[in-house]
Amino acid sequence: MRRAAIERLLPAAYQRAAGPGSVLGALLDVMEALHAPDEAVLADVDALFAPYRTPDGFVAYLTRWVAMDHVVAAPRADAPLPLPVGRLRDLVAHGALLARWRGTPYGMRTALELATGVTGFALEEPADRPFHVVVRVPPAAADRLALVTRIVEAEKPAAVTVEVTTDPADAGADEQEGAATGVASVRAVGRAHVPSPAPPDQPSEEPS
Repeated sequence: MRRAAIERLLPAAYQRAAGPGSVLGALLDVMEALHAPDEAVLADVDALFAPYRTPDGFVAYLTRWVAMDHVVAAPRADAPLPLPVGRLRDLVAHGALLARWRGTPYGMRTALELATGVTGFALEEPADRPFHVVVRVPPAAADRLALVTRIVEAEKPAAVTVEVTTDPADAGADEQEGAATGVASVRAVGRAHVPSPAPPDQPSEEPS
């Protein structure tokens, strides 16, 4: 708040006493200086809640707003983030999409790709094990199994059991399947693009 604006709020007698060089005038200058940092924040307050504009230290807090805080779950508050802050921004930005498709193969695969930046996750449902899903992790994401497991547990339907495994032999299986069905096999994840749930000529999965 500018000094002139503060001064106009004072009674007339105080305004007359707030001339240059006066004690009251000096106090008004101090008040203006004290207000300046807060006003700067308020002038750009929307940046605090924009995933790609908010300060790095605020991104983890925003994950709570979109129900993705399980990604940063850690035993200690001062523990480092389990993924780069840029990936965390991607998850927050697509929080509404992930919430809509939670419980579906598309939702789980998209969350895994956004968090790791790696494509090629394969989800299988063994015929001899109903209500069970095997998540095959591509080799490029094999060093992030703890993160992958937390995401899988959160994204799966409650009645489904899961098994997370790495199998180099299956690397690229997801891409081969996409090529066979005519679906784009390379998914650009992150700020650039999130793949649509299904090609136009196929029915999309309904969110659970």
